[in-house]
Amino acid sequence: MLNESFGRSSYFTCCSAVKSSLSFLLFSPQDPTRLIIGSFLPFRFILSVWIVKMADLEAPLVRPKRKKVWVDYFVQFRWIIVIFVVLPISFTLYFLTYLGDVRSGWKSYKQRQKEHDENVKKVVKRLKERNPSKDGLVCTARKPWIAVGMRNVDYKRVRHFEVDLSAFRNILEIDQERMVAKCEPLVNMGQITRATVPLNLALAVVAELDDLTVGGLINGYGIEGSSHLYGLFSDTVVAYEIVLAGGQVVRATKDNEYSDLFYAIPWSQGTLGLLMSAEIKLIPVKEYMKLTYKPVRGNVRDLAKGYIDSFAPGFGDEDNEMVPDFVETMIYNPHEGVCMTGKYASKEEAKKKGNKINSVGWWFKPWFYQHAQTALKKGEFVEYIPTREYYHRHTRCLYWEGKLILPFADQWWFRFLLGWLMPPKVSLLKATQGEAIRNYYHENHVIQDMLVPLYKVPDALEWVDREMEVYPLWLCPHRMYKLPCKTMIYPEPGFEHERRQGDTPYAQMYTDVGVYYTPGPVFRGEVFDGCDAVRRLESWLIENHGFQPQYAVSELDEKKFWRMFDAGLYEQCRNKYGAVGTFMSVYYKCKKGRKTEKEVQEAEKAQLETPYAEVDQPMD
Repeated sequence: MLNESFGRSSYFTCCSAVKSSLSFLLFSPQDPTRLIIGSFLPFRFILSVWIVKMADLEAPLVRPKRKKVWVDYFVQFRWIIVIFVVLPISFTLYFLTYLGDVRSGWKSYKQRQKEHDENVKKVVKRLKERNPSKDGLVCTARKPWIAVGMRNVDYKRVRHFEVDLSAFRNILEIDQERMVAKCEPLVNMGQITRATVPLNLALAVVAELDDLTVGGLINGYGIEGSSHLYGLFSDTVVAYEIVLAGGQVVRATKDNEYSDLFYAIPWSQGTLGLLMSAEIKLIPVKEYMKLTYKPVRGNVRDLAKGYIDSFAPGFGDEDNEMVPDFVETMIYNPHEGVCMTGKYASKEEAKKKGNKINSVGWWFKPWFYQHAQTALKKGEFVEYIPTREYYHRHTRCLYWEGKLILPFADQWWFRFLLGWLMPPKVSLLKATQGEAIRNYYHENHVIQDMLVPLYKVPDALEWVDREMEVYPLWLCPHRMYKLPCKTMIYPEPGFEHERRQGDTPYAQMYTDVGVYYTPGPVFRGEVFDGCDAVRRLESWLIENHGFQPQYAVSELDEKKFWRMFDAGLYEQCRNKYGAVGTFMSVYYKCKKGRKTEKEVQEAEKAQLETPYAEVDQPMD
């Protein structure tokens, strides 16, 4: 079998050569070998069929060329608006936000809690002002373009009842005895790491981008390189403070009377109640991350195996000392990737003679994904990165999306002169794009995450390479816990009996395959139907017990949505806590496209969430 590391062009050339040689042997009347092979008809028949198959492989998928329209040129030169408008405003907003965080930090925890309680009362009062007969469904007052997610937030473009939560952006307490941080929903990752890392503490799961908020990571989706140990961001929450539809303020934990609500909140998109605060698990950390970069080569299945072997022990061997604290892999093309594994390290260790310290957070430093790529040339290497800078390593370049937004921003001269302005705020990028540009990106760009069981990562990589040709790809593992009840996302039934690599009796190992970039066909000027590609991706996930985070644009209809996610517990809580007819449903919020007046009225009068919901059953 030919190794895919030859590359597509070499592979097809090799196929052509082999086919030509065999055709000569089979069909050339002058060659004496033909008489020997030809006399054995079954063998000749098999070779003939194989030649036909090789001919099919030789011809890659040919797509028609796509005719350029005015939006193509606008997107091509959008960097002008980004440099002269988006970057300066972004920097100003970042600075003002930082000053607000500093001002908040000067207040005592007691004062912050007092202000929090007063703001909660305002939210309760606002909810009670709603007239169900004429006001719309409840949602927050954030503008549609402010959210970091890629969805259009179309539900805010029709009648709705807004509740202002803009004041909820304070860290209420860092309890070093309980090892818990109590945060309001608009606290972002940059803010929390500034407060915790100097104490040698951190959230168990710190999402990479500074702007990602606690509320978004809980109600939506959050992951990081430590998720193979701690699960998703929502798995690290100890307690939620929720305002229910009737105005009651409750504290939900896994073992109190609101335990069902506790398990139903993650992935619910704020449709069960309004999150006022969350108590989140803290872990002890050290000053540096000792990071090992290891190149892997081969075909996509070889790359997947290298990724799995870089961190995943045998079944149930989670206490193995070789398991790293942090894991991520970047696949740069179908044949090359770099696996990164990190271990916390003390300042004393990092500063030992011969050790290399790399402060990747400086504005003039190479973008992290490009720095990691150097391992493909110089081989495996180790360096020490300051812990907080490691947490936010992808912020400046927005993974690799920054290359598309500003094609020259990774060049040394731009990094030295203007790198301190990076990154542009995602919310401002969305605010400066109209409907035509938004639709253009939906058709010609991909920003999706595929959550798949670890053992299916090779299949997922093959699917993305075949259907989308998007590179680089981001791989990050996470535990999917076996919980007392079946939540919206859940591990494969009976996974613990398979005893697969990376799994434990209480959690199945999953992987986030991050697909963020322009597909290969678009780069080649070919026709690419982005919406259809996403629909095929969603179907593949449903067939393989995978999940699609709903911050991204979804093409799922209601039936397929509830095939991917389990509605049982969510439905029970919607009805039990009065959310039906007050808060929007999760599918209503995630559904793509502007809502019609009929849809709004049906949602307001809803008695049941969906006919596709199933009654929840306890998991064995």
